[in-house]
Amino acid sequence: MARGPDELLVGEHADALSIAALYDQVELALARAFPRRRSIWVRGEIQHIADQRAGRGHCYIDLVDPESSRARQAPVLRVKCWQSAWAPLRATLAREGITLAPGMVVVLRGTLDFYRPKAEIGFILTELDVTALLGRLAAQRAALLQALEAEGLRARNRSLPTSAVPLRIGLVASPGTEGFRDFLGQLESSGFAFEVQLAPAQVQGRAAPGALATAVHRLSALGPGLLDVIVVVRGGGSKADLAAFDAEPVARAIATATVPVWTGIGHTGDESVADLVANRACITPTECGRELVHRVGEWWDAHVRHPAATVGRCATDTLAALQHGHDGARERLTAMARHLLDRQSELVDRRGAAVARCAPRVVEDASALALARAARVGPLALAHLDRSHEQLVGLRRLLAAYDVDRQLERGYTLTMDERGRVVRSAAALAPGNTLVTRFADGTARSAVASVAVAPKEAI
Repeated sequence: MARGPDELLVGEHADALSIAALYDQVELALARAFPRRRSIWVRGEIQHIADQRAGRGHCYIDLVDPESSRARQAPVLRVKCWQSAWAPLRATLAREGITLAPGMVVVLRGTLDFYRPKAEIGFILTELDVTALLGRLAAQRAALLQALEAEGLRARNRSLPTSAVPLRIGLVASPGTEGFRDFLGQLESSGFAFEVQLAPAQVQGRAAPGALATAVHRLSALGPGLLDVIVVVRGGGSKADLAAFDAEPVARAIATATVPVWTGIGHTGDESVADLVANRACITPTECGRELVHRVGEWWDAHVRHPAATVGRCATDTLAALQHGHDGARERLTAMARHLLDRQSELVDRRGAAVARCAPRVVEDASALALARAARVGPLALAHLDRSHEQLVGLRRLLAAYDVDRQLERGYTLTMDERGRVVRSAAALAPGNTLVTRFADGTARSAVASVAVAPKEAI
Protein backbone atom coordinates (compact mmCIF):
# COMPACT_ATOMS: atom_id res chain seq x y z
CA MET A 1 0.00 0.00 0.00
CA ALA A 2 1.50 3.39 -1.01
CA ARG A 3 2.29 5.99 1.67
CA GLY A 4 1.45 9.69 1.42
CA PRO A 5 4.17 12.37 1.26
CA ASP A 6 3.65 13.45 4.88
CA GLU A 7 3.90 9.89 6.18
CA LEU A 8 7.08 9.35 4.18
CA LEU A 9 8.68 12.59 5.60
CA VAL A 10 7.83 11.68 9.20
CA GLY A 11 9.09 8.24 8.83
CA GLU A 12 12.44 9.24 7.29
CA HIS A 13 13.10 12.26 9.71
CA ALA A 14 11.63 11.01 12.91
CA ASP A 15 14.61 12.59 14.82
CA ALA A 16 13.97 16.21 13.55
CA LEU A 17 13.83 18.89 16.33
CA SER A 18 10.97 21.26 16.86
CA ILE A 19 11.74 24.96 16.99
CA ALA A 20 11.07 25.06 20.72
CA ALA A 21 13.39 22.10 21.26
CA LEU A 22 16.03 23.81 19.12
CA TYR A 23 15.78 26.97 21.21
CA ASP A 24 15.98 24.86 24.38
CA GLN A 25 19.30 23.43 23.24
CA VAL A 26 20.55 26.93 22.22
CA GLU A 27 19.65 28.24 25.67
CA LEU A 28 21.35 25.25 27.29
CA ALA A 29 24.52 25.82 25.22
CA LEU A 30 24.53 29.52 26.07
CA ALA A 31 23.92 28.78 29.75
CA ARG A 32 26.91 26.39 29.78
CA ALA A 33 29.19 28.94 28.04
CA PHE A 34 27.76 32.02 29.71
CA PRO A 35 25.99 31.20 32.99
CA ARG A 36 23.17 33.57 33.84
CA ARG A 37 24.83 34.89 36.95
CA ARG A 38 28.18 35.31 35.27
CA SER A 39 28.86 38.93 34.25
CA ILE A 40 31.12 39.61 31.29
CA TRP A 41 32.81 42.79 29.99
CA VAL A 42 32.23 43.80 26.38
CA ARG A 43 34.00 46.56 24.46
CA GLY A 44 32.33 48.18 21.46
CA GLU A 45 31.54 51.36 19.58
CA ILE A 46 28.10 52.89 19.96
CA GLN A 47 26.28 52.74 16.63
CA HIS A 48 22.88 53.83 17.92
CA ILE A 49 21.44 54.77 21.31
CA ALA A 50 17.82 55.29 22.39
CA ASP A 51 17.25 56.78 25.83
CA GLN A 52 13.54 56.46 26.68
CA ARG A 53 13.38 59.30 29.17
CA ALA A 54 9.80 60.15 28.28
CA GLY A 55 8.67 56.49 28.35
CA ARG A 56 9.56 53.63 30.65
CA GLY A 57 13.06 54.96 31.26
CA HIS A 58 14.93 52.07 29.61
CA CYS A 59 17.96 52.54 27.32
CA TYR A 60 18.76 50.57 24.14
CA ILE A 61 22.21 50.61 22.55
CA ASP A 62 23.56 49.01 19.37
CA LEU A 63 27.27 48.13 19.67
CA VAL A 64 29.69 47.20 16.89
CA ASP A 65 33.36 46.36 16.92
CA PRO A 66 35.39 49.61 16.58
CA GLU A 67 37.65 47.98 14.01
CA SER A 68 34.72 46.98 11.78
CA SER A 69 32.30 49.83 12.46
CA ARG A 70 32.44 50.94 8.82
CA ALA A 71 31.99 47.46 7.36
CA ARG A 72 28.67 46.65 5.72
CA GLN A 73 28.27 43.31 7.56
CA ALA A 74 29.67 44.46 10.91
CA PRO A 75 28.32 42.31 13.78
CA VAL A 76 25.89 44.16 16.01
CA LEU A 77 25.21 43.52 19.69
CA ARG A 78 21.82 44.68 20.97
CA VAL A 79 22.29 46.07 24.48
CA LYS A 80 19.40 46.67 26.87
CA CYS A 81 19.61 48.53 30.14
CA TRP A 82 16.48 48.46 32.26
CA GLN A 83 15.26 51.56 34.07
CA SER A 84 16.38 50.27 37.48
CA ALA A 85 20.01 50.18 36.33
CA TRP A 86 19.94 52.98 33.76
CA ALA A 87 18.60 55.75 36.04
CA PRO A 88 21.58 55.74 38.48
CA LEU A 89 24.00 55.15 35.63
CA ARG A 90 22.60 58.13 33.73
CA ALA A 91 22.98 60.31 36.84
CA THR A 92 26.62 59.21 37.22
CA LEU A 93 27.36 60.04 33.58
CA ALA A 94 25.72 63.47 33.92
CA ARG A 95 27.72 64.20 37.07
CA GLU A 96 30.94 63.41 35.21
CA GLY A 97 29.92 65.46 32.18
CA ILE A 98 29.53 62.49 29.83
CA THR A 99 26.85 62.10 27.20
CA LEU A 100 26.79 58.79 25.37
CA ALA A 101 26.64 59.33 21.63
CA PRO A 102 27.29 57.35 18.43
CA GLY A 103 30.97 56.93 17.73
CA MET A 104 32.02 56.63 21.38
CA VAL A 105 33.86 53.45 22.40
CA VAL A 106 32.59 52.06 25.72
CA VAL A 107 33.28 49.06 27.95
CA LEU A 108 30.10 47.49 29.34
CA ARG A 109 29.44 44.83 31.93
CA GLY A 110 26.40 42.58 31.95
CA THR A 111 24.90 39.21 31.08
CA LEU A 112 24.06 37.51 27.84
CA ASP A 113 20.39 37.17 27.00
CA PHE A 114 18.52 35.01 24.46
CA TYR A 115 15.15 36.38 23.33
CA ARG A 116 13.15 33.38 22.04
CA PRO A 117 10.36 35.24 20.13
CA LYS A 118 12.92 36.79 17.79
CA ALA A 119 15.72 34.26 18.22
CA GLU A 120 17.94 37.22 19.13
CA ILE A 121 21.00 37.18 21.34
CA GLY A 122 21.22 40.38 23.35
CA PHE A 123 23.11 41.84 26.27
CA ILE A 124 21.65 43.09 29.58
CA LEU A 125 23.73 46.09 30.74
CA THR A 126 24.35 46.37 34.47
CA GLU A 127 27.53 48.49 34.65
CA LEU A 128 29.56 50.89 32.49
CA ASP A 129 33.27 51.58 32.97
CA VAL A 130 33.01 55.34 33.52
CA THR A 131 36.68 55.62 34.55
CA ALA A 132 37.89 54.26 31.24
CA LEU A 133 35.43 56.47 29.36
CA LEU A 134 36.66 59.53 31.26
CA GLY A 135 40.20 58.62 30.36
CA ARG A 136 39.35 58.36 26.68
CA LEU A 137 37.48 61.67 26.78
CA ALA A 138 40.44 63.32 28.52
CA ALA A 139 42.76 61.84 25.92
CA GLN A 140 40.53 63.12 23.13
CA ARG A 141 40.47 66.58 24.72
CA ALA A 142 44.27 66.58 25.08
CA ALA A 143 44.66 65.41 21.48
CA LEU A 144 42.36 68.19 20.27
CA LEU A 145 44.31 70.83 22.19
CA GLN A 146 47.59 69.42 20.90
CA ALA A 147 46.30 69.49 17.31
CA LEU A 148 45.14 73.08 17.70
CA GLU A 149 48.53 74.00 19.16
CA ALA A 150 50.35 72.31 16.27
CA GLU A 151 48.19 74.18 13.74
CA GLY A 152 48.79 77.51 15.47
CA LEU A 153 45.12 77.86 16.33
CA ARG A 154 45.13 77.59 20.12
CA ALA A 155 46.37 81.16 20.66
CA ARG A 156 45.22 82.61 17.36
CA ASN A 157 42.02 84.28 18.58
CA ARG A 158 43.76 85.44 21.75
CA SER A 159 46.22 87.38 19.58
CA LEU A 160 43.45 89.48 18.01
CA PRO A 161 43.24 92.97 19.53
CA THR A 162 40.00 93.79 21.29
CA SER A 163 38.54 97.23 20.67
CA ALA A 164 38.91 99.69 23.52
CA VAL A 165 35.19 100.47 23.12
CA PRO A 166 33.51 97.12 22.32
CA LEU A 167 29.95 98.35 21.78
CA ARG A 168 29.04 96.19 18.75
CA ILE A 169 28.42 92.72 20.18
CA GLY A 170 27.73 89.49 18.29
CA LEU A 171 25.94 87.18 20.74
CA VAL A 172 25.82 83.37 20.46
CA ALA A 173 23.25 82.10 22.96
CA SER A 174 19.94 80.36 23.41
CA PRO A 175 17.27 83.10 23.61
CA GLY A 176 15.20 83.17 26.75
CA THR A 177 17.65 81.20 28.89
CA GLU A 178 18.93 82.47 32.20
CA GLY A 179 22.45 83.00 30.86
CA PHE A 180 21.06 84.98 27.92
CA ARG A 181 19.04 87.25 30.24
CA ASP A 182 21.89 87.68 32.74
CA PHE A 183 24.31 88.80 30.02
CA LEU A 184 21.91 91.24 28.37
CA GLY A 185 20.87 92.56 31.78
CA GLN A 186 24.42 93.76 32.44
CA LEU A 187 24.56 95.60 29.10
CA GLU A 188 21.11 97.16 29.41
CA SER A 189 21.70 98.47 32.93
CA SER A 190 25.06 100.01 32.03
CA GLY A 191 23.65 103.06 30.27
CA PHE A 192 26.03 102.58 27.32
CA ALA A 193 24.76 102.24 23.74
CA PHE A 194 25.57 98.57 23.14
CA GLU A 195 24.43 97.10 19.81
CA VAL A 196 23.77 93.34 20.06
CA GLN A 197 23.36 91.11 17.01
CA LEU A 198 22.01 87.73 18.11
CA ALA A 199 22.91 84.43 16.45
CA PRO A 200 20.60 81.96 18.25
CA ALA A 201 22.01 78.49 18.84
CA GLN A 202 21.26 75.34 20.79
CA VAL A 203 23.74 75.16 23.69
CA GLN A 204 23.29 71.55 24.86
CA GLY A 205 22.47 68.22 23.32
CA ARG A 206 23.77 66.35 20.30
CA ALA A 207 23.00 69.16 17.86
CA ALA A 208 24.64 71.84 20.02
CA PRO A 209 28.24 71.62 18.66
CA GLY A 210 27.11 72.12 15.07
CA ALA A 211 24.68 74.89 16.00
CA LEU A 212 27.28 76.76 18.06
CA ALA A 213 29.95 76.46 15.37
CA THR A 214 27.53 77.68 12.68
CA ALA A 215 26.51 80.69 14.77
CA VAL A 216 30.16 81.68 15.43
CA HIS A 217 31.01 81.31 11.72
CA ARG A 218 28.01 83.47 10.74
CA LEU A 219 29.02 86.29 13.07
CA SER A 220 32.70 85.96 12.15
CA ALA A 221 31.77 86.48 8.49
CA LEU A 222 30.61 90.00 9.37
CA GLY A 223 34.20 90.84 10.31
CA PRO A 224 35.72 93.57 12.48
CA GLY A 225 34.04 96.20 10.34
CA LEU A 226 30.64 95.40 11.84
CA LEU A 227 31.45 93.68 15.15
CA ASP A 228 33.90 94.47 17.94
CA VAL A 229 33.60 91.16 19.79
CA ILE A 230 31.69 87.86 19.62
CA VAL A 231 30.34 86.59 22.92
CA VAL A 232 29.37 82.93 23.54
CA VAL A 233 27.33 82.50 26.72
CA ARG A 234 25.63 79.63 28.49
CA GLY A 235 24.27 79.44 32.04
CA GLY A 236 25.24 76.85 34.61
CA GLY A 237 24.61 73.14 34.25
CA SER A 238 26.10 69.71 34.64
CA LYS A 239 29.25 68.61 32.89
CA ALA A 240 27.13 66.73 30.40
CA ASP A 241 25.11 69.85 29.64
CA LEU A 242 28.33 71.75 28.91
CA ALA A 243 29.99 69.02 26.86
CA ALA A 244 29.26 70.85 23.59
CA PHE A 245 31.90 73.46 24.48
CA ASP A 246 34.60 70.76 24.38
CA ALA A 247 33.62 69.73 20.84
CA GLU A 248 36.12 70.19 18.02
CA PRO A 249 33.76 72.12 15.66
CA VAL A 250 33.14 74.74 18.36
CA ALA A 251 36.83 75.01 19.23
CA ARG A 252 37.87 75.47 15.60
CA ALA A 253 35.09 77.99 14.91
CA ILE A 254 36.27 80.14 17.83
CA ALA A 255 39.97 79.72 17.03
CA THR A 256 39.55 80.77 13.38
CA ALA A 257 37.12 83.64 14.00
CA THR A 258 38.13 86.99 12.52
CA VAL A 259 36.70 88.82 15.55
CA PRO A 260 37.82 88.38 19.19
CA VAL A 261 35.62 85.79 20.92
CA TRP A 262 34.74 86.05 24.62
CA THR A 263 33.13 83.16 26.46
CA GLY A 264 30.83 83.32 29.47
CA ILE A 265 30.09 79.66 30.23
CA GLY A 266 28.66 79.00 33.67
CA HIS A 267 30.82 76.03 34.63
CA THR A 268 32.38 75.44 38.00
CA GLY A 269 34.98 72.82 37.09
CA ASP A 270 37.84 72.87 34.59
CA GLU A 271 37.89 75.26 31.66
CA SER A 272 36.30 74.00 28.48
CA VAL A 273 38.23 73.83 25.22
CA ALA A 274 36.17 76.80 24.02
CA ASP A 275 37.50 78.82 26.98
CA LEU A 276 41.08 77.83 26.22
CA VAL A 277 41.00 78.97 22.58
CA ALA A 278 38.89 82.09 23.15
CA ASN A 279 40.27 85.61 23.31
CA ARG A 280 38.96 85.90 26.87
CA ALA A 281 37.09 83.49 29.17
CA CYS A 282 34.71 84.57 31.93
CA ILE A 283 33.24 82.23 34.51
CA THR A 284 29.60 83.24 33.94
CA PRO A 285 27.47 85.19 31.44
CA THR A 286 26.98 87.85 34.10
CA GLU A 287 30.73 88.22 34.57
CA CYS A 288 31.22 88.42 30.79
CA GLY A 289 28.68 91.24 30.50
CA ARG A 290 30.21 92.98 33.51
CA GLU A 291 33.70 92.82 31.92
CA LEU A 292 32.44 94.39 28.68
CA VAL A 293 30.72 97.17 30.62
CA HIS A 294 33.87 97.69 32.70
CA ARG A 295 36.04 97.93 29.57
CA VAL A 296 33.76 100.52 27.96
CA GLY A 297 33.50 102.33 31.31
CA GLU A 298 37.29 102.57 31.63
CA TRP A 299 37.50 104.12 28.18
CA TRP A 300 34.63 106.47 29.04
CA ASP A 301 36.33 107.56 32.26
CA ALA A 302 39.72 108.03 30.58
CA HIS A 303 38.52 109.78 27.41
CA VAL A 304 35.27 111.48 28.36
CA ARG A 305 34.44 111.81 32.06
CA HIS A 306 37.88 112.70 33.44
CA PRO A 307 38.74 115.08 30.54
CA ALA A 308 35.30 116.66 30.87
CA ALA A 309 35.86 117.16 34.60
CA THR A 310 39.28 118.64 33.89
CA VAL A 311 37.77 120.94 31.26
CA GLY A 312 35.08 121.96 33.74
CA ARG A 313 37.62 122.78 36.44
CA CYS A 314 39.83 124.65 33.99
CA ALA A 315 36.83 126.51 32.61
CA THR A 316 35.77 127.52 36.12
CA ASP A 317 39.29 128.70 36.99
CA THR A 318 39.60 130.51 33.67
CA LEU A 319 36.24 132.20 34.09
CA ALA A 320 37.13 133.25 37.62
CA ALA A 321 40.45 134.71 36.42
CA LEU A 322 38.72 136.45 33.53
CA GLN A 323 36.06 137.81 35.87
CA HIS A 324 38.74 139.19 38.17
CA GLY A 325 40.54 140.75 35.22
CA HIS A 326 37.26 142.10 33.89
CA ASP A 327 36.46 143.75 37.23
CA GLY A 328 39.89 145.38 37.32
CA ALA A 329 39.63 146.49 33.72
CA ARG A 330 36.16 147.94 34.36
CA GLU A 331 37.45 149.96 37.31
CA ARG A 332 40.38 151.26 35.26
CA LEU A 333 38.15 152.10 32.31
CA THR A 334 35.74 153.94 34.60
CA ALA A 335 38.54 156.03 36.07
CA MET A 336 40.01 156.75 32.63
CA ALA A 337 36.57 157.64 31.22
CA ARG A 338 35.98 160.14 34.02
CA HIS A 339 39.43 161.65 33.49
CA LEU A 340 38.86 161.93 29.73
CA LEU A 341 35.42 163.43 30.23
CA ASP A 342 36.87 166.05 32.55
CA ARG A 343 39.60 166.91 30.04
CA GLN A 344 37.15 167.03 27.13
CA SER A 345 34.78 169.22 29.16
CA GLU A 346 37.60 171.67 29.81
CA LEU A 347 38.57 171.58 26.13
CA VAL A 348 34.99 172.24 25.04
CA ASP A 349 34.75 175.15 27.44
CA ARG A 350 37.96 176.72 26.11
CA ARG A 351 36.94 176.19 22.48
CA GLY A 352 33.47 177.52 23.18
CA ALA A 353 34.99 180.69 24.63
CA ALA A 354 37.32 180.97 21.63
CA VAL A 355 34.38 180.54 19.24
CA ALA A 356 32.39 183.13 21.09
CA ARG A 357 35.30 185.58 20.75
CA CYS A 358 36.06 184.79 17.08
CA ALA A 359 32.49 184.42 15.78
CA PRO A 360 31.76 188.13 15.04
CA ARG A 361 35.02 188.58 13.10
CA VAL A 362 34.46 185.33 11.14
CA VAL A 363 30.91 186.43 10.26
CA GLU A 364 32.16 189.80 9.06
CA ASP A 365 34.88 188.20 6.90
CA ALA A 366 32.38 185.74 5.41
CA SER A 367 29.92 188.55 4.67
CA ALA A 368 32.60 190.60 2.86
CA LEU A 369 33.65 187.55 0.84
CA ALA A 370 30.04 186.83 -0.12
CA LEU A 371 29.52 190.44 -1.28
CA ALA A 372 32.69 190.34 -3.39
CA ARG A 373 31.71 187.12 -5.03
CA ALA A 374 28.18 188.38 -5.68
CA ALA A 375 29.62 191.42 -7.44
CA ARG A 376 31.64 189.15 -9.75
CA VAL A 377 28.75 186.79 -10.61
CA GLY A 378 26.85 189.29 -12.87
CA PRO A 379 29.69 190.16 -15.30
CA LEU A 380 30.86 186.56 -15.49
CA ALA A 381 27.35 185.34 -16.37
CA LEU A 382 26.99 187.97 -19.16
CA ALA A 383 30.37 187.07 -20.61
CA HIS A 384 29.48 183.38 -20.60
CA LEU A 385 26.20 184.11 -22.42
CA ASP A 386 28.04 186.13 -25.11
CA ARG A 387 30.47 183.30 -25.74
CA SER A 388 27.63 180.77 -25.97
CA HIS A 389 25.76 183.02 -28.50
CA GLU A 390 28.85 183.30 -30.70
CA GLN A 391 29.29 179.49 -30.67
CA LEU A 392 25.63 179.02 -31.61
CA VAL A 393 25.94 181.41 -34.58
CA GLY A 394 29.01 179.56 -35.83
CA LEU A 395 27.22 176.22 -35.67
CA ARG A 396 24.27 177.61 -37.63
CA ARG A 397 26.60 178.83 -40.40
CA LEU A 398 28.27 175.43 -40.56
CA LEU A 399 24.95 173.61 -40.83
CA ALA A 400 23.78 176.01 -43.55
CA ALA A 401 26.87 175.15 -45.58
CA TYR A 402 25.85 171.47 -45.60
CA ASP A 403 22.14 172.07 -46.36
CA VAL A 404 20.95 169.83 -49.27
CA ASP A 405 18.91 172.58 -50.90
CA ARG A 406 21.91 174.88 -50.90
CA GLN A 407 24.00 172.10 -52.49
CA LEU A 408 21.37 171.57 -55.17
CA GLU A 409 21.26 175.33 -55.89
CA ARG A 410 25.00 175.17 -56.47
CA GLY A 411 24.45 172.63 -59.31
CA TYR A 412 24.71 169.30 -57.52
CA THR A 413 22.08 166.56 -57.97
CA LEU A 414 20.85 163.74 -55.66
CA THR A 415 20.24 160.30 -57.20
CA MET A 416 17.81 157.89 -55.50
CA ASP A 417 16.26 154.55 -56.39
CA GLU A 418 12.54 154.12 -56.82
CA ARG A 419 12.14 153.52 -53.02
CA GLY A 420 13.71 156.85 -52.21
CA ARG A 421 17.05 155.49 -50.97
CA VAL A 422 20.20 157.42 -51.95
CA VAL A 423 22.34 155.62 -54.55
CA ARG A 424 25.93 155.82 -53.43
CA SER A 425 27.65 153.28 -55.77
CA ALA A 426 27.27 152.09 -59.34
CA ALA A 427 27.83 148.56 -58.12
CA ALA A 428 24.46 148.70 -56.38
CA LEU A 429 22.66 149.22 -59.76
CA ALA A 430 21.58 146.80 -62.42
CA PRO A 431 20.18 147.31 -65.95
CA GLY A 432 16.47 148.08 -65.82
CA ASN A 433 16.56 149.80 -62.39
CA THR A 434 14.59 153.05 -62.16
CA LEU A 435 16.42 156.08 -60.86
CA VAL A 436 15.00 159.37 -59.54
CA THR A 437 17.34 162.36 -59.90
CA ARG A 438 16.60 165.40 -57.77
CA PHE A 439 17.56 168.91 -58.99
CA ALA A 440 17.16 172.26 -57.32
CA ASP A 441 14.04 172.97 -59.35
CA GLY A 442 12.54 169.43 -59.61
CA THR A 443 13.10 165.69 -60.27
CA ALA A 444 13.64 163.42 -63.28
CA ARG A 445 13.01 159.63 -63.62
CA SER A 446 15.30 157.46 -65.76
CA ALA A 447 16.03 153.78 -66.40
CA VAL A 448 19.50 152.20 -66.22
CA ALA A 449 20.51 150.85 -69.60
CA SER A 450 23.89 149.49 -68.54
CA VAL A 451 26.31 149.66 -65.60
CA ALA A 452 30.06 150.09 -65.83
CA VAL A 453 31.94 149.80 -62.55
CA ALA A 454 35.40 151.34 -62.43
CA PRO A 455 38.26 149.13 -61.15
CA LYS A 456 39.28 149.63 -57.51
CA GLU A 457 42.77 150.72 -58.59
CA ALA A 458 41.27 153.53 -60.62
CA ILE A 459 39.16 154.61 -57.71
